[in-house]
Amino acid sequence: MKVDGACHCGKISYEAEIDPDNVAICHCTDCQALSATAFRTIARVPEADLVLTGEPKIYIKTGSSGAKRAQAFCPECGSGIYATSVGVGPKLYNIRLGTARQRDRLIPRKQIWHRSALSWLPDLETIPKVEKQ
Repeated sequence: MKVDGACHCGKISYEAEIDPDNVAICHCTDCQALSATAFRTIARVPEADLVLTGEPKIYIKTGSSGAKRAQAFCPECGSGIYATSVGVGPKLYNIRLGTARQRDRLIPRKQIWHRSALSWLPDLETIPKVEKQ
C-alpha cells in the first residue's frame, strides 16, 4: 500500500510502500515518553521503500539492551517521523503513522512491548466522549 505523510508543519515529508500487515501498536516506554502519550502506531518499512524529503533531526536512544535507535523528528515542529537502527547494514524504518495521510486505513495487526501497556487502556470505551471542542 502506498502511503504519504508529513510532519505537522510540512518541513519533512515522505512517501512509502508499506505492507498493511506490518502495522503495529508499540507500548514500549520509549514510545510512551518520546510521543508523550500511551503508545505509538507504527509501520515497518524497508529503506528501499521509503522516500524522505527534508532533513530530520536525529536523536540516538540507547535501549536497555544496549541497542541504539535513531529517532527522527522535524527540527521545526518536533513531529516524530521514524525510528531505525544505528550502524551499517540494511535498515528497516518504523514510520510514525500519526504523520500518514492514510492513517485511518492503517489498522494495527499486532501490539508489541505489551508488558509496558498502560493498565487503563481497556477502559477507554467507558470514558465519556466529546466529539468536538
